[in-house]
Amino acid sequence: MSTIADNVSRVSARIHQAAASSQRDPAAIGLLAVSKTKPAPALREAHAAGISDFGENYLQEALGKQAELSDLPLTWHFIGPIQSNKTRAIAEQFDWVHSVDRLKIAQRLSEQRPAGLPPLNICIQVNVSGEASKSGCTPADLPALAAAIGALPNLRLRGLMAIPEPTEDRAEQDAAFGAVQQLQQHLDLPLDTLSMGMSHDLEAAIANGATWVRIGTALFGARDYAQA
Repeated sequence: MSTIADNVSRVSARIHQAAASSQRDPAAIGLLAVSKTKPAPALREAHAAGISDFGENYLQEALGKQAELSDLPLTWHFIGPIQSNKTRAIAEQFDWVHSVDRLKIAQRLSEQRPAGLPPLNICIQVNVSGEASKSGCTPADLPALAAAIGALPNLRLRGLMAIPEPTEDRAEQDAAFGAVQQLQQHLDLPLDTLSMGMSHDLEAAIANGATWVRIGTALFGARDYAQA
């Protein structure tokens, strides 16, 4: 049975190979471990294997793990849908938020970010595939939303996040990720981040400019039952 350390090694090798195929520096591609539903000891094991960035979807679960792992120098990313009543804790306890898709949430995060902390790193989630079940702003709404979020004082708009409709067709993967990259390039803002690509499609994401790949299953195994 593979250990988490074995899985980290395999995923890192895939990232390096994908970077080489795209003539990109692998150091420019971050491995974000999607640790939702996974217990704190699994995250500790991943950290021992070289992982320092963890993505969480469920706030209460994440806060518990943050407390349990407070002895480790971890960077915490919130990557799930955001309810208004969760913004204060997210603003206080996370370093990155990848899933902002409306101005109201961004304003609350900015207002509630503690003064002693650096600006909160923000990615705007774009619903590039137009799926009704997915969060994310529409491509048409993106320019105005990005301009407004970029002007907020306690946030640092870094780039875009997307979860395209799953497919095993490489051409379709490339088309979706390429569309996200083009959306970012057309924004007249100093952005440096594309958060896209998961266990099944990280190669296509890297070929189209991903700077964070969000990997869960390939690191930790099949997802456990979700927690709220």
